[in-house]
Amino acid sequence: MVGVIGAAVVTMGIIALPAMLARNYDPRIAMGSIMAGGTLGILIPPSILAIIYAVVAEQSVGELFIGAILPGLLLSGMYVLYISVRCGLKPSLGPALPREERLSFAEKLQLLREMIAPLLLVALVLGVIFTGVATPVEAAGIGTFGSFMVAALHRRLNWLTIKEACLTTLKAAAMVLWIIFGATVFVGLYVVEGGQRFVEGALAATGLGPWGILIVMMIILIILGMFLDWVGILLLCVPIFVPIIKGLGFDPLWFGVLYLVNMQMSFLSPPFGYALFYLRGVAPPEIPMIEIFRASLPFLGIQLLGLVLCMVFPQIITWLPRLVYGP
Repeated sequence: MVGVIGAAVVTMGIIALPAMLARNYDPRIAMGSIMAGGTLGILIPPSILAIIYAVVAEQSVGELFIGAILPGLLLSGMYVLYISVRCGLKPSLGPALPREERLSFAEKLQLLREMIAPLLLVALVLGVIFTGVATPVEAAGIGTFGSFMVAALHRRLNWLTIKEACLTTLKAAAMVLWIIFGATVFVGLYVVEGGQRFVEGALAATGLGPWGILIVMMIILIILGMFLDWVGILLLCVPIFVPIIKGLGFDPLWFGVLYLVNMQMSFLSPPFGYALFYLRGVAPPEIPMIEIFRASLPFLGIQLLGLVLCMVFPQIITWLPRLVYGP
């Protein structure tokens, strides 16, 4: 719903992690699933990263959103499969809930009533973008108004909430705008001084061919993701990489979603993966940081496998946008 990894990881870390640990779940699986599930926020719509990428790369937000759906479902399915296999082979890693604590189907449906309004809001915002009725900026306004309505329905709309939301939005917007300003100056100077031609020539001189160059780009993004913020990487690398990708004859939409999948890995990549530190802030103090690092590694491997699958089988990304928008 929020498209922000920090909010997803912290929220689920506060709600789900204590519940799983209290039921003797394996800490690594519990923490890894929360961190990996949280990273899906920048891939499955609505994704803030996809919107900023679309602006920088001059691509359609709607096409990026639709192209990211199947990769997001693929990765989430791979997470579920990994956890199911491990807990199936060793049930003590994720013991079943005692029968006396389980809810009936009717009780589960009753709990889902609270989700109806938020889900309708997400469908409305994405729907107006996909159909072209509104631009992402206009859809954001619709979403904001709808969020006020949802908060009012839950009786949580007050001046303190509005003030905190406005301040948080102002801080985030100011941060992104300053990064955009700095990156624009850097890239502009870089292009004027011939940096674009230098990189294109250097990559062509390697003799690796189009696919080799693409793999080198993915490796560079993975390494940068271990140390830099995704916004900085986007604004520094995308203006350089996208023209090269177009020159090589690759589909820019396909590369855009590959970029989103790659950046998802950056949040789990030690030593500076943001999701690791988000979870550290809400995890029990007795869990050392090294355990959080270890918990991320299997899911990081799954994300790498998902990236490779999306590269080898481009249809995972391109099939749905072509079905919706045509070839």
